[in-house]
Amino acid sequence: QVQLVESGGGFLQAGGSLRLACAVSGRTFSMYAMGWFRQAPGKEREFVAAITWGAANTYYANAVKGRFTVSRDNGKNTVYLQMNSLKPEDTAKYYCASKGLRGLVNVPSEYNYWGQGTQVIVSS
Repeated sequence: QVQLVESGGGFLQAGGSLRLACAVSGRTFSMYAMGWFRQAPGKEREFVAAITWGAANTYYANAVKGRFTVSRDNGKNTVYLQMNSLKPEDTAKYYCASKGLRGLVNVPSEYNYWGQGTQVIVSS
């Protein structure tokens, strides 16, 4: 079992920055990668970014590339999502998730465990 708890969401104006954190506990040795996804009202959950737990390889959705940065602190068992130059279209509930097997990192069904999500609202 892996437990994930997100934090850091909030309300801010376009152009601002926010850092989300995902605290990981449990069988962390069994994880291959951590992903960040988001879901806006009436839309499907979409991939944002991912990082492999060992080598720290990173992956980004085109919509956030150059603005968002995913990182991890193995000592603190925490994964971060630094979000800069935020836009109103970034408004969504953000979730972190973990997957235990190699493979696609941008597909929600590949992930085994999910956090409860943290809300991000960006006003224009």
